[in-house]
Amino acid sequence: MAHSRSAKKRIETIRKRTERNKSAKSALKTAIRRFEEAVQGDDKEQAREKLQKALVSIDKGVSKGILHKNTAARRKSRLTKKFNIITG
Repeated sequence: MAHSRSAKKRIETIRKRTERNKSAKSALKTAIRRFEEAVQGDDKEQAREKLQKALVSIDKGVSKGILHKNTAARRKSRLTKKFNIITG
């Protein structure tokens, strides 16, 4: 257990940041999952909308420090590839 005042504050700060990151990661995963569902449903227009939302979520994740930029680029590439397959 933390003894100093600064250590106690750090514990609280880390807890708050962890909650914020958890929420953002969950939103990111949800956006990607909704895109995957739209791709499975073969609805091209809905897939296009969901892809845009997923790409924005990934970019926000990078700007908030939740994802590394290379990880984001890889995920965006994979999602775009899936979209291009269904649109022909």
